[in-house]
Amino acid sequence: MTTLDAAWFRTKVQDRMQDLLAVYRRRACDIEAAAEPLVSSIARLVEGGKRLRALLAWWGWQGAGGAADDPRIVEAGVALELFQAAALIHDDILDRSDTRRGQLSVHKSFEKLHRDEQWAQDGAHFGVSAAILAGDLALGLSEEVFSTMADATAFATPAREAFHAMRFEVMTGQYLDILTEANIPSDPEAGLRQARTVLQYKSAHYSAVWPFELGGILAGADETTLKTYRDFSTPLGMAFQLDDDLLGVFGDPALTGKPAGDDLIEGKRTELVAHALKNLEPENTQMLNNFLKDPQTSDHTVEKIQQLIESSGARALVEAEIQRLGEQTYQALKELPVAEEVQSGLEQLVSGLLHRQH
Repeated sequence: MTTLDAAWFRTKVQDRMQDLLAVYRRRACDIEAAAEPLVSSIARLVEGGKRLRALLAWWGWQGAGGAADDPRIVEAGVALELFQAAALIHDDILDRSDTRRGQLSVHKSFEKLHRDEQWAQDGAHFGVSAAILAGDLALGLSEEVFSTMADATAFATPAREAFHAMRFEVMTGQYLDILTEANIPSDPEAGLRQARTVLQYKSAHYSAVWPFELGGILAGADETTLKTYRDFSTPLGMAFQLDDDLLGVFGDPALTGKPAGDDLIEGKRTELVAHALKNLEPENTQMLNNFLKDPQTSDHTVEKIQQLIESSGARALVEAEIQRLGEQTYQALKELPVAEEVQSGLEQLVSGLLHRQH
């Protein structure tokens, strides 16, 4: 007998997603064989990943009475993973990131294809252009899968409204993220507030809050239940992203699949950096700001900037906040009105997320 655990669900989502993308690869080839890489770039990207959003939707669905093996929640998981793929493709372009999950990011992969084939015109522009289209395709497929699945439930309207709200928040958060790199506030407190807003809307809400809530909505959860869902998923999403920010500066490249100090090289104005800028002496604040503005021309190494951030106490502050949010998450988990097996599954998921190295 098959055990309906997290590993089973991950496999179901992965198999269904690759089957769907295989159909679209064939459709692309029917138009023109040269169009196939547009779809295969998405298929390669989604081979990896934690399936966090899909799993939270699955547990949210079961918490509201949905059957664990219902194919509709598998489709919802696929939609969320395709949404995540679109966000990652576009995020890597915005962040000028060369790698993702230990391999070339999608725009760099297309740039390499251009170079290998010795095509005409600018390869970097081709790579970015092709990746934008791949991200748009992944986003469109996500909406297509979700809408079809939602129509097969009794709660299509509220589910679709929640999905659309999630998408709007992510796009707005992405814009605010690049805005903080261009329009740098002189007031450190304002920088900290901006970083927290980006953390919430670009990452935390769509990583945890919306997926968990969508699972509940699709299974008919009432507003009282959804409130307890948000009490649990909000601190979880915040802790997850703060941990991601730490990994972006201090993570081991062998585990993260990204260069050492990748967020610093990309000039990211995360909450970790905002704390450092608030705490450092003016001379060191200027050093950190100058590095973030243009790492390529800086006299300082990534290692030096890592040490500077650590010495400011910012790392300790963020680690303490992750600890606080983790405790809040576990307390809210105990109060969720869900079955014991859902509690247990969520506890395992939370434990893995709050004690990770990549």
